[in-house]
Amino acid sequence: MAGAIASRMSFSSLKRKQPKTFTVRIMTMDAEMEFNCEVKWKGKDLFDLVCRTLGLRETWFFGLQYMIKDTMAWLKMDKKVLDHDVPKEEPVTFHFLAKFYPENAEEELVQEITQHLFFLQVKKQILDEKIYCPPEASVLLASYAVQAKYGDYDPTVHKRGFLAQEELLPKRVINLYQMTPEMWEERITAWYGQHRGRARDEAEMEYLKIAQDLEMYGVNYFAIRNKKGTELLLGVDALGLHIYDPENKLTPKISFPWNEIRNVSYSDKEFTIKPLDKKIDVFKFNSSKLRVNKLILQLCIGNHDLFMRRRKADSLEVQQMKAQAREEKARKQMERQRLAREKQMREEAERTRDEMERRLLQLKEEATMANEALMRSEETADLLAEKAQITEEEAKLLAQKAAEAEQEMQRIKATAIRTEEEKRLMEQKVLEAEMLALKMAEESERRAKEADQLKQDLQEARDSERRAKQKLLEITSKSSYTPMNSSTTALPADLPSFSLISESLSFDFKDTDMKRLSMEIEKEKVEYMEKSKHLQEQLNELKTEIEALKLKERETAMDILHNENNDRGNSKHNTIKKPQAQGRRPICI
Repeated sequence: MAGAIASRMSFSSLKRKQPKTFTVRIMTMDAEMEFNCEVKWKGKDLFDLVCRTLGLRETWFFGLQYMIKDTMAWLKMDKKVLDHDVPKEEPVTFHFLAKFYPENAEEELVQEITQHLFFLQVKKQILDEKIYCPPEASVLLASYAVQAKYGDYDPTVHKRGFLAQEELLPKRVINLYQMTPEMWEERITAWYGQHRGRARDEAEMEYLKIAQDLEMYGVNYFAIRNKKGTELLLGVDALGLHIYDPENKLTPKISFPWNEIRNVSYSDKEFTIKPLDKKIDVFKFNSSKLRVNKLILQLCIGNHDLFMRRRKADSLEVQQMKAQAREEKARKQMERQRLAREKQMREEAERTRDEMERRLLQLKEEATMANEALMRSEETADLLAEKAQITEEEAKLLAQKAAEAEQEMQRIKATAIRTEEEKRLMEQKVLEAEMLALKMAEESERRAKEADQLKQDLQEARDSERRAKQKLLEITSKSSYTPMNSSTTALPADLPSFSLISESLSFDFKDTDMKRLSMEIEKEKVEYMEKSKHLQEQLNELKTEIEALKLKERETAMDILHNENNDRGNSKHNTIKKPQAQGRRPICI
């Protein structure tokens, strides 16, 4: 009895010790996950769990986002999850998104999963027109997105219409031109075909390298008012703080790079930006919501920290990650080269097999034709031999008749005819016999010549028959030699030679190899800078090509502003420098 009571008490105590949990749903750009979280968990506990699940180590770019009354907010790492203003209904939903953007994606994004998540997020922002992208750049970005999804272009697989269900261009770009979906697909496919050999991660990185030069890339916009009550936009990004006119999100009126800002602070609803140069006036502004102020301050602190971090030596963790990434990249490159070599060898073997089969078929056809010619020659020879035999028999018969006629003539001459009448008749008969004998001799001579001619034709036919047999023997000997060679060049999938080649391939990542690969990577960077000029020329060429189909009346304000910036020669980077030169005067916005 006492033992039963003790067991019940221990079971109830264990039941009480089980922590309370709640369900959380995490939405990434391409997946959905659910976790059971303890009530006492802080934001960092949940964030670390998500990062471990994804295998993500570059955690400083990302955060967990949620919505509060149509206002965006980010989960704080040092605060309990349930202490945030999140809906209490389960599952509690958060979006795992990039909170901060790199200045240079190629240099800063190390892991492939990090690149992929940034690619998906930036692609969605461009398609949703949260980032303005000109039409010619939209086509180029779409071609890299297709390369990342479908791999190398193959006309036999990627036939006309294979992009019909894909969302690749912003609706603004599609509506701006009198072009059918087939015409857009044709232009995207033309660029897509030039990306052969790029792996998924390489195509996604090329996409990000182009997108990061767009004016609205990585900028968070907030509605603010200055001291005079003028409505403005504040832009926060990896380079600094920018002030925009509400009607122009492309070109800032003034910019404050992070290295020229001494302090950013806010009290209640008023923000203050203090530049390092004391000659420049302090800029003050305010927003309407306290939550927005907190979000602005979070983004300022995070972007400034990353800005300073980029300009210092990499931490040990980042150095290890970059070393691992280089090794992984080298391994993948060697693997791709090995696969490319095997594919090339397989294709060469298939071409050799096809050539051998074609040659064998040709030899069979030649053998058949030679055999038929031989049969015709044999038939002709038989006919000529038969005709020669008949002619010879006729000649013998005529010679026999001529001899009989000669004998008859001699007999008539020997017979004496006493009377003149008999003599005359006898002379007439002798004359007739002589004429008949002469004709018989001529006919015998003609038949003899014809027999000689037939013998000559028979000899030629037999010579032709002998040559045909010799040619047939030559063709037969060639065809018996060719399959022995073709047997050594069969399909690579079944040949030991290919398996031996595959087994003999081994890769040793030595320091010399890594140095060589580093030199190749540096060389590729130089080549990329040379190609960028060519890329810009291609973009201008595409823009000129589709300009005739543009509908001017459908141009948006963003299109007009982008064209004006291009005419002035403004870009994302030099527009930040211009206001700095003007910033030595007092700010009046």
